[in-house]
Amino acid sequence: MKREITTGVRSATAAGRRQAPLAAVVPSFPLPFTTVDVVIFTVLDNNLSVLLVQRPDNRDEPFPKAWALPGGYVDIGRDEDLAACARRKLFEKTAVVSPYLEQLGSWGSANRDPRGWSATHVYFALIPSQGLALAKGANAADVGWSQVDQVLKRHRLAFDHEAILRAAVERLRSKVEYTSLPAYLVEEPFTLPQLQRTYEVVLGRSIDKSGFRTRMLAADFLDEAGYVEGESNRPAMGYRVRDRAVPVVFPRTFSPRHQE
Repeated sequence: MKREITTGVRSATAAGRRQAPLAAVVPSFPLPFTTVDVVIFTVLDNNLSVLLVQRPDNRDEPFPKAWALPGGYVDIGRDEDLAACARRKLFEKTAVVSPYLEQLGSWGSANRDPRGWSATHVYFALIPSQGLALAKGANAADVGWSQVDQVLKRHRLAFDHEAILRAAVERLRSKVEYTSLPAYLVEEPFTLPQLQRTYEVVLGRSIDKSGFRTRMLAADFLDEAGYVEGESNRPAMGYRVRDRAVPVVFPRTFSPRHQE
């Protein structure tokens, strides 16, 4: 019994040593650059759009004048974790605290940044376009919304941001098929036709009207907000999302128009 107690004490002491703060330890190996990038989506003029920033015209910077996703280095003094860094970057560019922010994935290699081995952790955010005031930040020549389809067809984004954008679009469109995510892209209160149009813009195809209305109301995640001006300038019932903490998941995907 005595041996067991002694062994336990030694193990606890060793564990305590392992958990000691390592802030003062200098790594004996080189560290990669660590950044966070945010793919910020909105629907603008009936197009799925993404926020891009133009890199400065400086030969000391990689990809001068090229367009890129907003992001930057993790600030270990301000960012508690990666999500906090993503929220900070989003707020710096749009002054918006996104009701929806999801981690997309991580990209890293020795070749994505000419300055050295780098890894980026990517999030995507959904925000309505109404009333936004964009800020380009200190290390950007310009900032603005661009149509996603046009960017992917014609633009060569800095770093590996085109591949990241494609992955984000694929993730978004996949999840829109069975969730209420488009409700984060439209300003409240919204009508059901406005919400349906947002779904169709993101998916790139039409949806059966009667089936859409039935599904939205049956999911019981919307609250009536009184009558508002509809798409045809006639009063229509407006709605708000009851709980924006998490999107609603539907039991099946949407069918195209006339087939649901």
